[in-house]
Amino acid sequence: MRDFPLRTRVFITAVIVAGLLGIIACLLHTAHAPDVFTRFGYIAALALLVFASEAFSAALARSVATREGVSISVTMPIAMASVIILGPWGAPLVTAVVALEPRRTPWFKRCFNGSMNVLSTLGAAWTYAFLHAQLSTDHQIQAFPSLTSMDFRPSSVLIPMLAASLVHEVINGLLMVTVLALAERVSPWRIWFGTMAESALPLFIYSIFGLMLAVVWLTISPLAGVLVLAPLMVARWVFSMFSARQEAYESTIRSLIQAVETKDAYTRGHSERVSRASVMIGRSAGMREDRVSSLRYAGMLHDVGKLGVPTRILQKSGKLTDEEFDAIKMHPTRGREITKDLEFLGEAVEGILLHHERMDGRGYPNGLQGEEIPEFARILSVADAFDSMTTTRSYRGARSIEEAMEELRRCKDTQFDAGFVEALVAAVTRDGWDVVDTTDQVTPSGSAPAMGSDDDDPTASGELGLGLATPVDLAALDAFMSEIVRDGGIHGLPTDDRGSTP
Repeated sequence: MRDFPLRTRVFITAVIVAGLLGIIACLLHTAHAPDVFTRFGYIAALALLVFASEAFSAALARSVATREGVSISVTMPIAMASVIILGPWGAPLVTAVVALEPRRTPWFKRCFNGSMNVLSTLGAAWTYAFLHAQLSTDHQIQAFPSLTSMDFRPSSVLIPMLAASLVHEVINGLLMVTVLALAERVSPWRIWFGTMAESALPLFIYSIFGLMLAVVWLTISPLAGVLVLAPLMVARWVFSMFSARQEAYESTIRSLIQAVETKDAYTRGHSERVSRASVMIGRSAGMREDRVSSLRYAGMLHDVGKLGVPTRILQKSGKLTDEEFDAIKMHPTRGREITKDLEFLGEAVEGILLHHERMDGRGYPNGLQGEEIPEFARILSVADAFDSMTTTRSYRGARSIEEAMEELRRCKDTQFDAGFVEALVAAVTRDGWDVVDTTDQVTPSGSAPAMGSDDDDPTASGELGLGLATPVDLAALDAFMSEIVRDGGIHGLPTDDRGSTP
């Protein structure tokens, strides 16, 4: 905890103290409740379910390579069932057990999580009690609901339960966003819309199982109520399997990126930035989220074909010969060869192949024109050029964001898709962009430029000896590649200028 800024430590301490005070208040009031022993028995049983849920999540985390920050828990439905069954003074005691989660988590994080759940449940429970009283016949707030008979009419239960779920999410989200914003020194809005917002609706819908659990628990038996959670446990396991598969995809992509960056140091970090810019364009243009996910992969792997370009060409100082530039122009084709069997990439593969096509038909490798070029390729083209222009290289400083956007607009409808240029401009204007200095990652300052890593900069063509691109003559280029690969290099495989695989 000492590693956090002072204001973060103060906030964490305040939440923990508030949670402890809430627990004490709940214990004191519940001790004087009717049916006190039965009530505490229900609290213990539901708390045990929460503990078992957290233990199950911890076991999955150990056995499955789940992605950090991605989780689905059974705690939320149990919390909402506790709100209905036990009322404002009993429900928070159930969710307080989250602080005992069986994971190797620092004590203050567990205490914060437990307190956060106590405060969220307390707010949700009082919301439910108030609205339930307004919609029932006696209009009396039930701090201790009856454990033997309860009004389950939809008109008096469903609306209060949905409102309570919303309050629970809002309080929980505000506390989480605040602590992350203080700890990471970033905007709370950025955390909310970048991390929390996408899980809000699923969790809200997920809480409906809490009503099912409460109804079955009180009308049939507690044991039958527990069976309601079985489908949720199965869903949690399936989700973890899906997360493990996604992590395997991410590992494959990271390995390929690392191989490219080892061979071409000028592009270090370039793939991630192009991926981020592509996602910004896709979302700004209203693209579906599943396609945005594939677009992110396309951005990360758009230059993977440079594994098939000889290192001496990628790192050559000064202007390239026509044959050397033809070798550079082969990298989209090589990229498709490397990625075509990765089924999870989907349409990203065609984006990788065609991201150097131009709207006027003078791009490569196929010389496509306008709408013939797939959307992914048109987006990657804009993102690729934008990052290249706003990145410092050993032979020139980074262009400003304004200059880069002006250059993109100048090249609209000739090199770039006008709609996606404006989508990037809108996204960067709204969310900002960090200009990156890569001079410490490449060759010493003052060295001549390496063309192979800057063929995506629309302003560098004249300086570095590039004319407008034409479709690649594959037969002539393969003959050229065969001549430069020595010492047993295998034709068609990614090789460097010494003939060895990277």
